[in-house]
Amino acid sequence: MARLRTWAGIALAGALTVSLAGCSDTGGKRAEDARKAAAAQGRAAVDTPRWTFAMITHSGDGDTFWDIVQNGAKQAAVKDNINFLYSHDDEAQQQAQLVDAAIDKQVDGIIVSLAKPDALKASLARARKAGIPVITVNSGSAQSKEFGALTHIGQDETVAGEAVGEELNARGRKKAVCVLHEQGNVGHEQRCDGIRKTFDGTVQNLYVTGTSMPDVQSAIEAKLQADKSVDAVVTLGAPYADTAVKAKRGAGSKAEIDTFDLNAKVAASLKDGTLGFAVDQQPYLQGYQAVDLLWLYKYNDDVLGGGKPVLTGPQIVTEDRAAALEQYTQRGTR
Repeated sequence: MARLRTWAGIALAGALTVSLAGCSDTGGKRAEDARKAAAAQGRAAVDTPRWTFAMITHSGDGDTFWDIVQNGAKQAAVKDNINFLYSHDDEAQQQAQLVDAAIDKQVDGIIVSLAKPDALKASLARARKAGIPVITVNSGSAQSKEFGALTHIGQDETVAGEAVGEELNARGRKKAVCVLHEQGNVGHEQRCDGIRKTFDGTVQNLYVTGTSMPDVQSAIEAKLQADKSVDAVVTLGAPYADTAVKAKRGAGSKAEIDTFDLNAKVAASLKDGTLGFAVDQQPYLQGYQAVDLLWLYKYNDDVLGGGKPVLTGPQIVTEDRAAALEQYTQRGTR
């Protein structure tokens, strides 16, 4: 009888061991699920100090491109326990004042776009003197290192333009119009110049008032009516692609409409053939990486890029890829 109780005890102990092991596995999964849920609900995945990072861009009001950049930055800020501040102004001097205000607040890091770099040079010198690390994003890769930034995150605008020129060649185009919606933006000039470098046909720059879509439409329409030989129109921002399509219809033109940048409307238009192709520079990645790399620098003195820009594009997106990306554009991450 004693032997029977002994074997029963051993069996029970074994069962408990297996049961506890199962609970341990389940507990580990639950802990991981809890961690993911915490991140989704706005709680940090790290226990580093709650630093404050400020992003200051040259965006105008209602620019959906910068909404995507912000979405990436905010997600990284949640993960990295960062207090994220965002401000913007499409007037260069006002943008510089916003950078100065961030310095006065003694933020722990600054992310800034350099569409009009000369206007921001003095402000970034102030940041450097104050010991505030800076990462440039989206535009200004040529000036980033000179201005003392840790690195630049974005696409090389000249390289992106060259990719467009090559794509136009592959499509048999002969005469293109490059629509610049923000005069003085060095990145926009570089895009059009890049197209001109590789395109076998001719490229004409068309300057429009980007803050007024009716003016943009009428300017493109007038150009297409005046020159029926134009067989490609390249816009430099996703919101302008649909306006160019309307201008094409109004002019009775057969020109293909192509664009830089991606959003939900562009993805849908690629899918149905209204647009030829888009150049995606992955703005979500620009925002996410900018915050993440500042955090890495503060936490571990890491710098990515080896003195060269960290490229997030260009990626040519055509009809065959549009459907796969549509779910991401609809949620605001592509």
